[in-house]
Amino acid sequence: MSLEPGEFMSLLTAEEAEAVRAAGRPRRWERGATLLNEGDTSDWVLVLTEGRVKVSSHTEAGTEVVLAVRGPGALLGDMSALDGGPRSSTVTALEPVEAIVISDFSGFLRDHGRIAVLLMKLVIGRLRDSDRKRIEYGAFDTTGRVATRLVELAERYGEQESGGIKVALPLSQDELAGWTGASREAVSKSLRALRDRGLIETGRRRVIVYDLEGLRKRAR
Repeated sequence: MSLEPGEFMSLLTAEEAEAVRAAGRPRRWERGATLLNEGDTSDWVLVLTEGRVKVSSHTEAGTEVVLAVRGPGALLGDMSALDGGPRSSTVTALEPVEAIVISDFSGFLRDHGRIAVLLMKLVIGRLRDSDRKRIEYGAFDTTGRVATRLVELAERYGEQESGGIKVALPLSQDELAGWTGASREAVSKSLRALRDRGLIETGRRRVIVYDLEGLRKRAR
């Protein structure tokens, strides 16, 4: 599997990665399937090996808020498995995905101390990222937030091609709106503004970034 830099599995040694694979069993989900449900409690986790998922939560009014997009190597469901509380978010397949299911994750960490320390650092990194996004919502306009998310997707999933960086975007405009804390209409207007500036081109579930540095500047 091709791992995303910074994700859980990318931090492990070859021996530790093998221990993770040996501790679980593989499973596959189709696009649109729910891997984890907000509010459930369980001691098992998932390690994503193929495909991308969205991590989301719902407000009391039923509005979906997209918290993150995660790819191969990501560890999912660890907080609930560790503290016994309900899952704080729902994980949904954006495309066909495969993952390793590990039961009794706490027991696994007791036997692998270095992995437990790495996980602690990973959780701290997520908290820092969450703080950064809260600052974005207060300091950036909608176009700035949309540009920030497109930069993130281009850096993590982009494929260089003639003239630009192609990103196969498994998110709908509604989901992108939920990720940026804006309405669908505002996101549509922001994408149009970025297109008009020649920074991007959009198509059905894809974006081509023509000027990544320009997009970064607009994000700031």
